[in-house]
Amino acid sequence: MDSLWNEEEAKAFSDDPKGMRIYTARLLGQNSNLVLHGGGNTSVKLKEENFFGEKVDVLFCKGSGHNLDNIEASGFASLRLDALLKLAEHDTLSDTDLVKQQRIAMLDPLSPNPSVEALLHAIIPHKFVDHSHADAILALTNIESGEDTIRIVFGDRVLIVPYVMAGFTLAKNVHDMIRNLDWETIDGIVLMNHGLFTFGDDARTSYESHIQLVSKAEEYLKAQGANQQATATGENSSNLLKLAELRRAVSGVRGVPVLAKWGSSPEQVGFSELENIADLGTRGPVTPDHTLLTKRIPILLGDEVEASVQEFVAADENYFESHKSNDLIPLDSAPRWAIWPGQGTVAFGATYEEANKVSDIASHTAKVIQQSEALSGWKPLPAEDIFHIEYWELQQAKLKNKPSRLPLQGKVALVTGAASGIGKACAEQLHAAGAAVLATDLNPEISDLFTKPTFIGQVCDVTDLAAMKNSVETAVSTFGGLDIVVSNAGIFPQGQFIDQMDDKPWDMSLAINLTQHKNLMRKTIPFLKLGIDATFIFIGTKNIPAPGPGASAYSVAKAGLNQLMRVAALELGEHKVRVNIVHPDSVFDTAIWTGGVLEARAEKYGLSVEEYMSRNVMKTPVKSVEVANMVVTMAGKSFIKTTGAQITVDGGNERII
Repeated sequence: MDSLWNEEEAKAFSDDPKGMRIYTARLLGQNSNLVLHGGGNTSVKLKEENFFGEKVDVLFCKGSGHNLDNIEASGFASLRLDALLKLAEHDTLSDTDLVKQQRIAMLDPLSPNPSVEALLHAIIPHKFVDHSHADAILALTNIESGEDTIRIVFGDRVLIVPYVMAGFTLAKNVHDMIRNLDWETIDGIVLMNHGLFTFGDDARTSYESHIQLVSKAEEYLKAQGANQQATATGENSSNLLKLAELRRAVSGVRGVPVLAKWGSSPEQVGFSELENIADLGTRGPVTPDHTLLTKRIPILLGDEVEASVQEFVAADENYFESHKSNDLIPLDSAPRWAIWPGQGTVAFGATYEEANKVSDIASHTAKVIQQSEALSGWKPLPAEDIFHIEYWELQQAKLKNKPSRLPLQGKVALVTGAASGIGKACAEQLHAAGAAVLATDLNPEISDLFTKPTFIGQVCDVTDLAAMKNSVETAVSTFGGLDIVVSNAGIFPQGQFIDQMDDKPWDMSLAINLTQHKNLMRKTIPFLKLGIDATFIFIGTKNIPAPGPGASAYSVAKAGLNQLMRVAALELGEHKVRVNIVHPDSVFDTAIWTGGVLEARAEKYGLSVEEYMSRNVMKTPVKSVEVANMVVTMAGKSFIKTTGAQITVDGGNERII
């Protein structure tokens, strides 16, 4: 492992211990083999002014849950060092009281909660302290001969601390072990099944000691032939319907829609193909810290998805009953990740961020498990120790304050014709409501319009069946399933009276305004049947109930679309898939009304542009976002029992009313 220390960058913080602490904390955080998503911890001891202008000794320590890779000063808390050292002299202290006393010791009560490991940082007498959950260290400690192996690798240059749950007890144990320690004799502290601490009187020493010790561990793994990961033995045939079924089953147990991130790299597939994966993959986590995101074990997916999920649920409920005490509140029994034999891994999250974190942890877990197994055998902590972390009193307190959810959070949507106008507004509003969205359009600009992990723009010609199939499969493989389809793509052909009409606009209108919608339904229905409160929403037109002369090519195709909606509602009702249509009118902030078209139409009727835009009962123009808001409402709980409906968003049309 290479040091990322850069002398020129570090010079900027030569007289700024806080700045130097932030700099080297980020160096640790930039390497996922050291820390993942809120893991690890760093601190520096310095003097700081309190409210009264007095200089006091403080521990400037990372706040709980903050990510090291991009941490700012606001992610740290300053605690009075004397108060922490007094706490370390106590014989017993609950973790709740520890957190309370640490908050009392903070100079700024608005700072983030300091880590429960702040006390451990305080009792280490060096100025800078770095802590990580390095993969290589975990691989050496999660084996039968862990302590012996650590001594082989590091000799007497590290202090070995048997596993104790993080918090006061761990700090107290270390406090007792270091009473008469000559700090010149060690380079670091290895916490069994947990991670590594290094330290120094300057930031570089603490950071580079960390890199050197982890490098030694990596070199040992390499020398033992333990650093190789299994890779896929052949091509894996994707089964997206099974992925969607798995996501739905997990969502049902968790009680909210989840996104599913499929890990199908050669390494992840290779891990899932291991001969003893049923045993190896379900022994436990590589560090208890991961349990708060991943649960103790993943689900091992069998041939029958529902049976596999129910088996996991029963085992999790038994795990709780076997270890519970007092008045613990059980967590939901939904798995957080899955091993899918021959296909890789699948991570689940109520948000994309959660699924992404779980996916990263699963990937590193697969690597560490194989490294440990190649030494003297993978041996994680027993279930009882993991339970104490998973049902920690501090975690139980969080259950009473569940975060609010956006109305469509965890849902997956596909929107066509989304580069402008109503389609673009629908995609944006669905995403704003919490849905993960794949937005498609023939316009190549779509790829640059939407570039977020949960908001993807993809070029797609809806008349190209292969391209359409690819878009549907992209949505499912990226997010795990499909719940909402907004079929919006369409054209408004040049107006012609029937006796003067060319075949081309008629054929094109039927192809784009009708046939491609049918094709989209055909491609998405198998996934919608496995969706969560699934719905298919067509964007129609007022021309369906109130056509005008010269628009037969458009009106006939759209009328067919309306009939398609009605038949589909009848066919899909038993599968709980809702099918509805929105009829907008007087929507002028769309592409078809640019280039002087609006002015020309207003002039034809002898009206001003403003008057023409307000030709409805309510005398008000309708905006694309207002149509989109209706679509979002129809996709949500308000329309949960509505199917086969035609909804107008037109300001009121006299001919329809």
